[in-house]
Amino acid sequence: MVKRVAATACLVVLLLGPVARSESGQSKDIVDTAVEARTFNSLVTALKAAGLVETLKGKGPFTVFAPTDEAFAKLPPGTLDDLLKPQNKDRLTKILTYHVVSGKLMASDVVKLKSAKTLSGESLQIQSAGGTVTVNGARVIKTDITASNGVIHVIDAVLLPKN
Repeated sequence: MVKRVAATACLVVLLLGPVARSESGQSKDIVDTAVEARTFNSLVTALKAAGLVETLKGKGPFTVFAPTDEAFAKLPPGTLDDLLKPQNKDRLTKILTYHVVSGKLMASDVVKLKSAKTLSGESLQIQSAGGTVTVNGARVIKTDITASNGVIHVIDAVLLPKN
């Protein structure tokens, strides 16, 4: 219990992300927040190719475990280019929805979970130890980037579903 509270405190204090605000003072949606961050270009490109932009601009709320451009760069050469082809839209959609959980799960919620069901229908395995949280082995490197329709947690790897 003490370790879990300490892990939560570490994540919230050390990795607390900024709140994205528009000029009018209203929070931006998940897609606009990702675009503005400029570290999720590959993710945004993939969302467009899969036709998921409108979904993640929707009411939500959503929790997105968002891989950075560096995470996409860790994929074998040509993987992202291949996934972006129109004939691979179904596979790309499955991969991207595997990064999204219905509901708004802040870091303090995530560290209490062992798993979370994704929009793809599969579950992510969550582990918390020593102040580090991993999702299917991907390290959560920044948390609680809030948006008008949910929250983004930044991860250092692209999550690939089993099916």
